[in-house]
Amino acid sequence: MSHPTTVLSVNVNKIALLRNSRGRNFPDVLAFVRRLIGLGVRGITVHPREDERHITRQDVVDITALLQDHPGVEFNIEGYPSPQFMALIERVRPAQCTLVPDAPEQLTSDHGWDIPRHEALLRDVLTQLRGWGVRSSVFLDPDVNQVRAAAGLGRAQGPDRIELYTEAYASAFGTTDAEAVFSAYRAAAAEATALGLGLNAGHDLDLQNLGRFLSIPGILEVSIGHALVVECLEQGVETVIRQYHAITGENA
Repeated sequence: MSHPTTVLSVNVNKIALLRNSRGRNFPDVLAFVRRLIGLGVRGITVHPREDERHITRQDVVDITALLQDHPGVEFNIEGYPSPQFMALIERVRPAQCTLVPDAPEQLTSDHGWDIPRHEALLRDVLTQLRGWGVRSSVFLDPDVNQVRAAAGLGRAQGPDRIELYTEAYASAFGTTDAEAVFSAYRAAAAEATALGLGLNAGHDLDLQNLGRFLSIPGILEVSIGHALVVECLEQGVETVIRQYHAITGENA
């Protein structure tokens, strides 16, 4: 059974990647976002990188403008808090900014923050986000100690939420390791809830493994991109979004 308040936030990076591969505006990222909104999607996620290999800074500006007409849809922008990234966040003021410890050359996100190691940076950036009225989230492995460290940054300088990095869960799903891995996520989530942190999740979640993950209480948002786009190619956008909303409880 899913948590009734879980929001599906669709990451549209892969749509931009397809577009960029041919050098013209096809597929049209904005048209795809409009279609998702028309199907009841309540969250849009992007992860702009410095090389703009998929989502561009102009895409971020354009999606921000589009969502002005859809106040019920939240914009979540992920990325490493470089000066350029933070300048973009200050400019567009999304509903949420998810901080990810990525190097520019990384293919995709592959680990959560080491909070104590990056404490000074995170305190400064999280304080900036709060001043701009942007809800903050930090990407974390399912490590109770890292959850405690995130909460330990303090109410004035800490994150509003954490996003549990779910690749380990997805990789173990259906294997003999599944239960042990899942228990680590349950423990991290319970600690976050006890410490007053909101809970998001993302990375390699899909139609097969999402329902099990949402048996963890209190997951507010799941961000899904790559798998969802592949599933849309196989089954069609309407069918896929309808299935996700059934899992997240958003069909209710």
